[in-house]
Amino acid sequence: MLTYITRRILYSIPVLLIASFALFVFVRATFDPLQKVRGSRDKEAITRERHRLGLDKPVVEQYGKWLGDFVQGDWGRSERTRDDVWGMTTRALGFTVQLIFWGVVASAIIAIAIGVYSAVRQYSALDYTFTGLSFVGIAMPPFWFGIIAIQFLVFQPKQWFGLSNPLLYSIGLHSTGHSGIDLDYFQHLALPVLTLTVQIIASWSRYQRASMLDVMSSDYIRTARAKGVPQRKVVFKHALRNALIPLVTVMSLDIGALFGGLIITEVIFSVPGMGQLFYKSISSGDIITLEAWFVVAAVFIIIFNLVADLMYGFLDPRIRVG
Repeated sequence: MLTYITRRILYSIPVLLIASFALFVFVRATFDPLQKVRGSRDKEAITRERHRLGLDKPVVEQYGKWLGDFVQGDWGRSERTRDDVWGMTTRALGFTVQLIFWGVVASAIIAIAIGVYSAVRQYSALDYTFTGLSFVGIAMPPFWFGIIAIQFLVFQPKQWFGLSNPLLYSIGLHSTGHSGIDLDYFQHLALPVLTLTVQIIASWSRYQRASMLDVMSSDYIRTARAKGVPQRKVVFKHALRNALIPLVTVMSLDIGALFGGLIITEVIFSVPGMGQLFYKSISSGDIITLEAWFVVAAVFIIIFNLVADLMYGFLDPRIRVG
């Protein structure tokens, strides 16, 4: 197992280098770091700024310097706020991780439960209900659901019941003067997580249902039933473990991508995470921050691909990992 992990990490290094170089080139080609200086039409100022930023050197040399500084923790300073990009990114990542953790835990539990029930009780009334709701959830735009959730779960209850404070909040993850994990934290967390999980639960439950149906029709499941193995044991010991393998692939890719930021969710609920950092950076053309953001997102995608491969060996011993 250790050899396998080491080999996969070594394989990931050239992939990450190629991805970071491509992202570096694309960002530099898309955004003009000298845009603000060009407005002055001062050729000497443009030349000085071009030299300061190293733009007068070949792109490979620019990338080499940037990469050397990046791996040492020097991610530069934001052109938008002049703050250290390392600090900005780690702070934003902390908020995003909180949303991802609670969202993924809730989504996984609910999606697997719905998928297993729908497969075991195929064509039942609840199966049709879950299927219909999943299609609605997949088709529902997150920005629309977030706005509707704010209206009907924050403002309307406050008016209906004459509350001085709402039951749920729609801005940030804490009220002023609060910190840590307490009731106020969960009151702020509820709506962003709900908005995040609607589409994820709908999608993952469909994958789980399809995978479970495929496994339930396998020969070894029919053999277990013929031997008189109890239905609960057939479902949860024999079928579920193998049925989770396709879902693990989807979950790992989705979770890895989420670390890039929940742009819509974080903007709607004013959560200063990776999504809002990306939105503000791309709106202002802050290429220094964008380069760091892209690399962090790529790293997490690679990490969760590795996690998926390791989970295969855990769920199915026939998949040799060595």
